[in-house]
Amino acid sequence: MALPKLPGNSFNPNLGKTRYHKSHHFDQRNEVSMLVGDEKPGIGGQPLLGQKMKAKNSVFPRGEGSNMPAWVAFDRQVLCFDAYFQEAVYEKREEQYRIRDSKIYFYLEDDSIQVIEPRLKNSGIPQGTLIRRHRIPKPPPNDDEFYTVEDFNIGKELNMYSRIFKITGCDEFTHNFLRKLGVRVNIPEQQPANPYSKYRKAMDESMQPLRPYEKHDTLKQFLDHDRHVLRFYCFWDDTDEMFGDPRELILHYFLADDTIEIKEVIPANSGRDAVPMFLKRGQLPKDVVPLKQPGEITDRTILNVFGPTGHGGRFILDSLKTGAVKVQFYDDRDLTIGTVLNVWGRKVTICDCDDFTREYYRTKYGISDNMQPIKYKEDHASRLPREMPPFNGFGSEEDSLCSCMGLLPKPPKRDFIKFMEKDRRGLDSNVLRFLARMDTKKPIDIDRRFIISYFLSDDTILVFEPPVRNSGIIGGKFLERSRVKKPDQEPYSTRLSEYYNARNLFVGGRVEFNKHPFILIDCDEYAFRYMERNNNEFSQANITAIVQKLSQVAKDRREEISRLFTSLDSGAGLVSYEQFQQIIVTLAGNLLSGHEIMTIARYYSPREQNDQVDENILAYVIQDMLRKHNWDISINKLPDVLLQADASKGGYLDPERVMTACKALHVPVPRDILWTLISKCSINDQGLLKYIDLLTYMDWKNHPVVAPPTYQGMAEEGWRPQASTGNVSSINYSALLQDVFGPPTE
Repeated sequence: MALPKLPGNSFNPNLGKTRYHKSHHFDQRNEVSMLVGDEKPGIGGQPLLGQKMKAKNSVFPRGEGSNMPAWVAFDRQVLCFDAYFQEAVYEKREEQYRIRDSKIYFYLEDDSIQVIEPRLKNSGIPQGTLIRRHRIPKPPPNDDEFYTVEDFNIGKELNMYSRIFKITGCDEFTHNFLRKLGVRVNIPEQQPANPYSKYRKAMDESMQPLRPYEKHDTLKQFLDHDRHVLRFYCFWDDTDEMFGDPRELILHYFLADDTIEIKEVIPANSGRDAVPMFLKRGQLPKDVVPLKQPGEITDRTILNVFGPTGHGGRFILDSLKTGAVKVQFYDDRDLTIGTVLNVWGRKVTICDCDDFTREYYRTKYGISDNMQPIKYKEDHASRLPREMPPFNGFGSEEDSLCSCMGLLPKPPKRDFIKFMEKDRRGLDSNVLRFLARMDTKKPIDIDRRFIISYFLSDDTILVFEPPVRNSGIIGGKFLERSRVKKPDQEPYSTRLSEYYNARNLFVGGRVEFNKHPFILIDCDEYAFRYMERNNNEFSQANITAIVQKLSQVAKDRREEISRLFTSLDSGAGLVSYEQFQQIIVTLAGNLLSGHEIMTIARYYSPREQNDQVDENILAYVIQDMLRKHNWDISINKLPDVLLQADASKGGYLDPERVMTACKALHVPVPRDILWTLISKCSINDQGLLKYIDLLTYMDWKNHPVVAPPTYQGMAEEGWRPQASTGNVSSINYSALLQDVFGPPTE
């Protein structure tokens, strides 16, 4: 019973109220004043009398924890419902309507809906996504509202774009989620059967044979021998036919299904078209039979027919297959080496097989002795060598030969790998330099000296004559850098000419460049060391072979040779190089070349090897690299970078910090060479580098370094031959005699 509205019996509804704002209910639309806020609340957000608020999104009960928005709390959470809709079918006797199953997905994060129909094989109708994902409005007159989670339950019907979807079930997650919302989930319903599906199923069952039939199970053979192929090399002699010739074939037998394919090996320039297959894959019959008429070859034979022809007739089949026609095909038991196959009238002989085929026959049939190959090819040695036309004199021999190799001439290929390995890198020039004189009796040419440079990167030779004042001969390049042919070769031959290589150049050797004979009398230190490091290529620098040759020459003459060396001994067990050379020449004569004598002297010399790199040479190499790349330390601000890195401004930095700065500024010098130069600079007790010295070495504009005369990597014409034998002043003959004759016997 309500209290009467008397003073003291009613409550003030505005008690505790703090919001008194008003909603905007009236506005103009197309210059007409009208009510536009019928869905907006009244004063303070309270509903008006008789107003029912419509929910724009799904409303979920508040739970424990933080109040996260729906698009975060329900991310990737989807409700799945099973549904169907009925579609009318017109002008078709088999069906009047069709039941189409579908899946309805409701996305909790934004209340969007997606409808998908599972695809059925051979359905004949477009299936898949029926309604793409979006918020679906309700049918009129509530078309201003959208479907929310409260509208979904088992047994409900949803009208989506004039299609009535009946929900019949849901998954477990959807069932539990609806129960947590307080929804009473109905019992799942059975979907009605599709009449057309029943009709198709009955028609398919009527087409199945009611009698027993023979089943040929080939699945086991396929699974056991899939990708297992026997390969045979065959030969077909077709010389009896007009324009026929021997044909080489390759037969493939597939163990998975007992089929055979044959490919033909077509040699180059045979005049035949390169067809993809000689015989396509299939079973190969042993006997060639004429083509049978349709129905003549069947699996079963009909003995008698009862009743009318067509529907209602009966027949009796021959279970013994007395009239069946059997065709024999080749299988793996028929394929052995030496067997002649009848390939549709062509006699093909099996001559050889691969290793897998031999192992297969040895494992399965125990055949190993009868698998010897039959010779059916000509030996390559019996063929005449391909003779090229003689050189015509135009261009180089290699370039002219390329025009005979194909219709489209290509330039000759260079050995790029050799060029990269033997190209100049830092202090390693890969150039062998020899001092030579002319082998002549002309007085004007006897005293002329030449520098022969051999470039290992491309086997080219450069001859340079150092100018001599008041000699009457202009020095300079005597022979341009190029490959030099050996003498006494036919100029226009069918074979390529032979050129001088590095093994033909050694001290004491005689060479002839374009009718000019030279005798090599000396070489630089780099050439000696390179040949000694690669003594397997240069026999004149192989100390082991030279000692063996010397031991054969001086056999049974140990006392005489020891007495001779002892008479020339200066008191320390050493003899001078000139005396040693005279003794070896007297003992061996012309059996040892001058390079071999120098190799013995260098090996048994007690001199100390000084492998330290000169600072001037190293600075010149680095300045030469910077000069070629036009890299200046001032323009690229290397001093500024080092000064900025020096916090104490003491002029010292960590070497690694200096290397990092050089790498950042892209200094065109290899790291190992730059690090060697850093090690030559001043370093204090803390291991810090005085970078002013490094900048002085690298400043090729203000502090240029002159190339030392002994530098081996500078221009070829600037090398002045030093007396390499001058580095060897004496030889320890005791060690030499011990290696030649063995330890002395007491």
